[in-house]
Amino acid sequence: MSECRRALRLGITIGDPAGIGPEVVSAALRSLDTEGVSYRVYGDIDAVALAGGLPEYVEVRNTASTRVTPGKPNPLAAPGVIEAIRWAARECLSGAVDAMVTGPISKEVIGEAGFPFPGHTELLQEIATEIRGGGTGRAVMMLVGGSLRVGLATVHCPLRDVPDMLTREGIAEVLGVMHRDLRRLFGFGQPRIAVCGLNPHAGEGGRFGEEELRTIGPAVRLSREKGIEATGPYAADSLFHRAAGGEFDAVLAMYHDQGLAPLKVHAFGKAVNVTLGLPLIRTSVDHGTAFDIAGTGRASPASMLEALALARKLAASPKAPRDETRGEE
Repeated sequence: MSECRRALRLGITIGDPAGIGPEVVSAALRSLDTEGVSYRVYGDIDAVALAGGLPEYVEVRNTASTRVTPGKPNPLAAPGVIEAIRWAARECLSGAVDAMVTGPISKEVIGEAGFPFPGHTELLQEIATEIRGGGTGRAVMMLVGGSLRVGLATVHCPLRDVPDMLTREGIAEVLGVMHRDLRRLFGFGQPRIAVCGLNPHAGEGGRFGEEELRTIGPAVRLSREKGIEATGPYAADSLFHRAAGGEFDAVLAMYHDQGLAPLKVHAFGKAVNVTLGLPLIRTSVDHGTAFDIAGTGRASPASMLEALALARKLAASPKAPRDETRGEE
C-alpha cells in the first residue's frame, strides 16, 4: 500500500434491528480506535442508539424502514435491512469503502417480507452481478476460526437437496475459488485443501453411497489437473481434527452443517464468515440474531471484533479487490 493511500474505510451493516446486531456493532466500535481506519454504519441507526450508540467519528447511513423493539422481529423492517446490505455492497464495489462487515439477519423474517434471498452470500452475488455484469465469479462461503478454514460446496438449502446439487463441475469451481482467494487474500502459496465426502466413511467404496465415486472424487481429480492441491474425499468425522492439527490449510465441506458444526465447536464466538469469489471483501459474525437475548446487554461483541479485524487485514492486502480510480469523498 503506497504512502499516499488514504486510511482504510470499513462499512458495517447492523443486520436485523430487533436482534443483537445493534448491540454488538455499538459495543465493538466503542472499543476501537481510528488509527489507520474509519467506519461507516448502515442500517437502523435509532436501534443502534438504543443499544448504546456510536462514537462521534463513525459515519452513518440510515435505512430504517419501521420502528422495532429489541427481541421482537418485524418483517416490516426487512426492506431497511436489505437496503443496508445493498448500500454497503454498492459502496464497496465502487471503492467508497474497502470492505464490508455484516451483522446477523433473520432468513425467516426477510422471507416473510417477500425477499427470496436465503442469505447474505446469495444476495451479494446478485448485487455484484447487477453492478459489474457477468463474470463476477461464484460466491463461496468460508468460515475462519482458530486453526480452521472451512468452505461450503452448498450453502442454504434443504439437506434432502444436497446430493442433487453436487456436480463435478460445481465442486471444482468452488475449489478453484478457494484456491485463488486463499492465495490472493490469505497469503498461501499453494494451499492444501481437503475435501469432505458426503456420506458416512466417505461412502466406503460405494457401500454407503456413490457420490464420492461419481461426483466428488472426479471433481478433486479435475481440480488437481488444474494445479490445485486438493485431496480427498475424506471421511468428515475425522477430517476436521486433522485440519485443526495443521495437516491441511482449508477444508471443503459438502453442506452447511457438515462444515459449520465442527468449526463452531472449535472456535464459537471467535469465528468469522468470509465471502470468497466476488470483487469485494465481506466478513461477518459467526452467530445469528439471538432475538431471545436482544436488548438484555448479554450479547458478546467478540465475533464482530474478529470480523472487523479480519476485514481490515484482508482489505490491506496488496492483492485485495479495489477500484484504484476512486477519489476522495
